[in-house]
Amino acid sequence: MTKVDSMGHGTTDKAGVEPLPLPAMADLALFAADSAILEGRSIVGFDNRDPRCRPFNLLRTQVAKRITSQKAGIVGITSATPNAGKSFISLNLAASLAHVAKSAVYLIDLDFRHATIAHNLGMDVAVGVSDFLEGATDDLGSIGRRVENSNLAIFPSRSIRENSAELLAGDRFLQLLNTFRAIPGNPIVICDMPPVFANDDTMIAMQKLDGYFMVVDSGKTTRSQVQSTMSILQPAPCLGAILNRYEGGMGASYGIGYGYGYGSKSYDAYY
Repeated sequence: MTKVDSMGHGTTDKAGVEPLPLPAMADLALFAADSAILEGRSIVGFDNRDPRCRPFNLLRTQVAKRITSQKAGIVGITSATPNAGKSFISLNLAASLAHVAKSAVYLIDLDFRHATIAHNLGMDVAVGVSDFLEGATDDLGSIGRRVENSNLAIFPSRSIRENSAELLAGDRFLQLLNTFRAIPGNPIVICDMPPVFANDDTMIAMQKLDGYFMVVDSGKTTRSQVQSTMSILQPAPCLGAILNRYEGGMGASYGIGYGYGYGSKSYDAYY
């Protein structure tokens, strides 16, 4: 039985979801990112010398404070609708956090219908988180990759079009989360989630996480969409909102985005 405590944190008392062995960060296979691929896909969080990394360095401090104050070990990053840039935020934020976090940082791609984390890194995925949830493998260590010269590990997924909600509702998903909760040293675990209005995947999964950050696309995401998203995801706590592609106030140099986007495909083209 899955329970939700007074803080909205997911707990479980169901047998059969004990943590699995997971190699230490240092023992995961290394992944060396191609700088040209990162540049082409606006992944700037790995390079503190890049001035475009500055917004993420500011963001990581606030995110880390919220995670610590809420004792939220596993958090999701989502948006109301597609094209808000949540995967872009998830990856850059995780990379930036890994520069300063005292513990390990893990990024898990749970957006199974439009898995993009591995693509944005130029990472080939032979087996992914979706394969674990489907029961095709019990070896989580074969899925994870530690990004070279960083304290960040990526757990990518392969895109699937069917049964994603069932995977997130099952015991294997609880076992996945319990495995990361059992890692010593209080790691930061960020999950890239699907957009809330795309399907019910995030609604199902979020009740088992410790909270979420909502990506708001400046000038596009409406107040009604934000309010509806928070209502749909209750009682999971919203730890904060991240305004993407903002170009006012503190100046464009502090805005997050820099021309990033999925393109002009329609909502139905993604989900």
